[in-house]
This record gives sequence, structure tokens and C-alpha cells, in this order.
Amino acid sequence: MQIVSNVALISINETMVVQLISFLIFLFVINRVMFRPLRESMHERERYVEGIRLDIRDAEKKLETIIEQTRDEDAAVRKAGLQMTAELEKRGNEEAGEIIAAARQEIVQIGGKARQDIDVRVAEARKTIVAEADKLSVNIMEKVLDRRLAS
Repeated sequence: MQIVSNVALISINETMVVQLISFLIFLFVINRVMFRPLRESMHERERYVEGIRLDIRDAEKKLETIIEQTRDEDAAVRKAGLQMTAELEKRGNEEAGEIIAAARQEIVQIGGKARQDIDVRVAEARKTIVAEADKLSVNIMEKVLDRRLAS
């Protein structure tokens, strides 16, 4: 080996070749030991994250479906409730109409019976009044004439 005695910043000699070979070996080793497992971990993590994203999308689709079903069921239940309310209201109005009609009919019957009763009592009262009027008129005539009338 020959020593070169010139002053330069970089001198190319055997040490540089050794350092270059050492550096390449170091790169090979670090690639095998560190970079490859790190890249595999990163790819694995990306696959995991992508799987989670797909799961999230699926869950969101299921959630949308469930929400839509719930809205449809809610609308159906509300519609059924309104129909039931309308039906019950209709039945109630029909029953109220029937009750009112029955009450009116009963009022008419009671009024008719009351009129018949009143007519009977008036007829009896007229008979009684006529009989009393006849007696009273005979009595007045007897007093006015001062004698007894033959009845």
C-alpha cells in the first residue's frame, strides 16, 4: 500500500472501499431487520384500518336501513292509531246518536203518556166541575127562589 501525501478533502483509497462495503452490508442488514418488518407492520395496519372502515360503512348502511324501517313502522303505527281514533270517534258518535234518539223517543212517549194522563184528569175534572156546577146552580136557584127544586 502506498500512502499518498496529498492534502485533499476526500481521498479514494482502500478504507473508502471498506467503508462502502460496510455501509452496503449495514443497509442490507437494516433493511432485513428494521425496514421490512416495519413496512409489513404498516401494511398490516393499513389493511386493519381499511377493514375497520369497511365495517363502519357496513354498520352505517345497516343503521340507515334500521332507521328507515323504524320510520316506516312509526308512520304505520301513527296511521293505524289515527284510523283507530277515527273509528272509535265514529262509533262514539253513532252510539251517542242512538242514545239521543232513544232519549228523544222516550221523551215523546213520556210526553204522550203525560198528555193522556192530563187529558184524563181534565176530563174527570170537567165532569166533576159540571156536576158541582149543576149542584151549585140548583143551590143558588133554590136560595134565590126560596124553595126547593125537584131534581
